[in-house]
Amino acid sequence: MKHALNVTREQDFAAWYQAVIAEADLAEESGVRGCMVIRPWGYGIWERIQRLLDDRIKATGHENCYFPLFIPLSYFEKEAEHVDGFAKEMAVVTHHRLIADGKGGLMPDPEAKLEEPLVVRPTSETVIGTAFARWVQSWRDLPVLINQWANVVRWEMRTRMFLRTAEFLWQEGHTAHATAGEAREETLRMLEVYREFAETCLGLHVIAGEKPENERFPGAVATYSIEAMMQDGKALQAGTSHFLGTNFASAQNIRFQNSEGQFELANTTSWGVSTRMIGGVIMVHGDDDGLRVPPAIAPWQVVIVPMLRDAPEDEPLIAYCRELQRDLAKQSALGEPVRALLDLKPSKAATKRWGWVKKGAPLIVEVGGRDMAGGNVSVVRRDRLYRADGKLDSNVVARGDFVAAVGATLEDVQATLLAQSTEKLRANIVPVDDWAGVEARFAAGEKNPGWVDVRWSKPTGAALDKVVERLKALKLTIRNAPNGQTGCDDGPCVFTGEPAVERVLVGRAY
Repeated sequence: MKHALNVTREQDFAAWYQAVIAEADLAEESGVRGCMVIRPWGYGIWERIQRLLDDRIKATGHENCYFPLFIPLSYFEKEAEHVDGFAKEMAVVTHHRLIADGKGGLMPDPEAKLEEPLVVRPTSETVIGTAFARWVQSWRDLPVLINQWANVVRWEMRTRMFLRTAEFLWQEGHTAHATAGEAREETLRMLEVYREFAETCLGLHVIAGEKPENERFPGAVATYSIEAMMQDGKALQAGTSHFLGTNFASAQNIRFQNSEGQFELANTTSWGVSTRMIGGVIMVHGDDDGLRVPPAIAPWQVVIVPMLRDAPEDEPLIAYCRELQRDLAKQSALGEPVRALLDLKPSKAATKRWGWVKKGAPLIVEVGGRDMAGGNVSVVRRDRLYRADGKLDSNVVARGDFVAAVGATLEDVQATLLAQSTEKLRANIVPVDDWAGVEARFAAGEKNPGWVDVRWSKPTGAALDKVVERLKALKLTIRNAPNGQTGCDDGPCVFTGEPAVERVLVGRAY
């Protein structure tokens, strides 16, 4: 069977991923290493993610605000562990003016050196913590619940669009609380917001749990994540939520007077998801014809493609399609009005159809003169593109019936994508009882080994370092210890031989 892309997932998954991004017009290289231009279809998906997640964040009591892109170096110097975790990725501004270099180029003006270097925001704990120290004086000022949508810069050495870029877009939430218990509750509340959002809106079945000590956010007491499985069996950390305890509060002097008049350090949290989620959508839902966008985050859920001839007889057909577009906009799906686009670009209908197939529009509706005469439309569902005989699954439906059912159809597409993601993840997690089983699973050269579920004793220090080295030899990491465990069945940790206290997921990751 011939597909719309020139490379398949089976042939070369990495090349296929890049092909989807290019052919779906999601993003392109910018001329700056590690930075991308996000094109309208890709940014439209991000806007949908922003809209749906922002509603959820505000529903939990958080308010949006904005903090500067530039952060004084001295702010980072207050928090040694945090800085050490990001030091190799920081971009630093040292001058504020350029002058001619005498050779036809430009150079920093030596007279314009900044008194203090400015770090281009890699994350905002330090600058927001400094503000919290001003805002929080009394227990009455707590909790502080804020979020910002912003861009950040981390100077990555190995970059890949959406998954790992030098500059990316995200939201970062930051909160301050009177007690550790309240802060831990907030950390897990936002993790659950991410889990529900990933499954409900992105169609990504994820596993929420705690990261091991060596995978914690720099300076955190505990880090939690949602982990998604890509079609090649690798894991993608799709979102994180951190309980920071009083570590940042101590460094940044976030203190408050409690109801008894005594001074205490606040407990803080931070949590975020980024444009990396779009990479997850590509690698979970994409197929050999391009992207498949879940209807909840599709900029256009229905794309109408009239078969035009560039002649006067096109006018009745265009009018028929405009009426269809208006009728669709009156319907609802997934709690919102249906988003329908009428594509009137001067191209062949087949070219436009396959363009929207590659972009992943959930429903593609072709309308020709014969359809119009019969009061019909021809509908292609992007989640099931072909019939059993390999031919395009295009169904002629009465226009009124299609309009009446469009909401239910889009909701079925959304549910189908989630069900496929769920089935893929569950089928590729294998319980393993000993280290030999781990080696056999990942050292045998399997193309898609998935993840293993193993017993874990939560070692620390030197014992944990040894585990990390063993895992590194097989290019493995511990993804997380899934939430909701009530204990661990009797048996030793597969890494240390010590009594296990929980189970963790292990796999290769992006």
